[in-house]
Amino acid sequence: MGTQILLLLMGSVALLVWGVRMVRTGVLRAFGAPLRRLLAGAARQRAGAFAGGVLAAAALQSSTAVAVIIGGFAGQGLIGTAPALAVLLGADVGTALAAQLLAADVKWLWAVLLALGVPLFLTANGERRKGVARLMIGLGLVLLALSQMGLAAVLLRESPTVRLVLATLGAEPLLAFLLAGLLTWLVHSSLAIVLLVISLAASGLVGPGLSVALVLGANAGGAAAPLLALVGSGPAARRVALGNLGMRGGVAVLALPLATPLGQGLEWLLAAPGLRVGMAHLGFNLLVALVFLPLVGLVARLLERLLPAAASGPDADQPRHLDPSVLDSPAEALGCAMREAILLGERVDAMLAQSWAAIETGEDERIRAVERADDAVDRRHEAIKLYLVQASRAEMSAEESTLAVGILGFVMNLEHVGDILDKNLMELAAKRGRLGLSFSEEGLEELRALHARIMETMRLALNVFTTRDLGLARRLFADKAGLRALEREAAGRHFDRLREGRSESLETSAIHLDMIRDLKRIHGHLTAVAYPILEAAGELAESRLRARSE
Repeated sequence: MGTQILLLLMGSVALLVWGVRMVRTGVLRAFGAPLRRLLAGAARQRAGAFAGGVLAAAALQSSTAVAVIIGGFAGQGLIGTAPALAVLLGADVGTALAAQLLAADVKWLWAVLLALGVPLFLTANGERRKGVARLMIGLGLVLLALSQMGLAAVLLRESPTVRLVLATLGAEPLLAFLLAGLLTWLVHSSLAIVLLVISLAASGLVGPGLSVALVLGANAGGAAAPLLALVGSGPAARRVALGNLGMRGGVAVLALPLATPLGQGLEWLLAAPGLRVGMAHLGFNLLVALVFLPLVGLVARLLERLLPAAASGPDADQPRHLDPSVLDSPAEALGCAMREAILLGERVDAMLAQSWAAIETGEDERIRAVERADDAVDRRHEAIKLYLVQASRAEMSAEESTLAVGILGFVMNLEHVGDILDKNLMELAAKRGRLGLSFSEEGLEELRALHARIMETMRLALNVFTTRDLGLARRLFADKAGLRALEREAAGRHFDRLREGRSESLETSAIHLDMIRDLKRIHGHLTAVAYPILEAAGELAESRLRARSE
């Protein structure tokens, strides 16, 4: 029986976490654009930024989601560090207010919300209507989970084992603090953990001092989650998350030794145990806001010293359009990935242009410039790939899934082009320079013409990816035959020079032919952009082999 009750509690917590996530997803899909505009507009003044954070977090039921949105704004230079910190202070208060509202005696509404939300979701066509339906279903699941958690907590009160475990935690506030922080980080929702503590306190399982320690741990863990979510972003985005962790987490650590007296004081003031937990959560976040709201400018300057903007160079070439705040909206996330993929294409295009000077001269500095450019290409490729993986966790339509695969294929082909330029062509250029070899005048001209042809193909491939135009895709695919003919002609003329005994051709033969081969491989990766477009239009045959008569 005890195992069944424990499973009921664990299942209720999982349902609560899922419900909170559904609420957040529903709000972002239905009202994501207006909400982001509200945050961007409100952040111009400190008081407006704080109020905007309160409203956004109350709607999303997640200060972590607000932190990711604001971190994305900061990373794109749309908001300064100081107003971003003010938004997060408001968001922390907003989630505390949401906890108070959800803990109220309205749990019976779960049936109404599910009864209305499910039919609406099944019949809705537009993204906004589906988002509203998700919001209703999510709220219904949250209230249902709270009802089940309360029931499980009451039943667990009779378990000697549970009482022993909770008594141990009550005697070790630091252990309780760390446990709550870890759980909050794992579920990425301080709201869910605080609501769990409210249910446990309401059933008498958790005493006043332990409740406060758990609430403090949940707040510290909730502040750590955005920092981890933005770990791959630029310094401006990470400053915001780090500042929130320093303010919210720092006060939580300082308040931990006072958990027992604070709990006793709340017990004297308020009779209802669940209400005490909610007020402890709200009071903590109001205290953090009162202390730090006047100091956000000072905190921002300290963070800017700690995490300065990246200097010009490879580290400055960070993704610019991969907004983590729209990952729950596949259409917007794919738009961000598309824009970043185009930037990657432009970077590879510039790298391809740089490569000719290195091939022609064999100079070390020119070769190293291409190698550094490939490092930046690899970083951006990896960022786009991981972003698409994260975006794919949301529910996508068939068209969106196809587009996601197409973007991924495009950036992978670009990354292969960068690798061929860096690891093959530049090694050949370095080898020629190191050995002091020279191409024949005719051989150099053949390589120049082939490289120029690849540059034209690169621009056409970028246009095909950007426009998805069927006519351009046909041109790109047809370019394969022209390139094969150019390759055969170049190789044939090279063998003619070898038969004539031309010394330059004999010395550079292996390098010359390898360069032709590598340029052809680059061309193949670029023309692959046309394949999914032609396949979707039914214009690509399964095989190029002729049918053989029996």
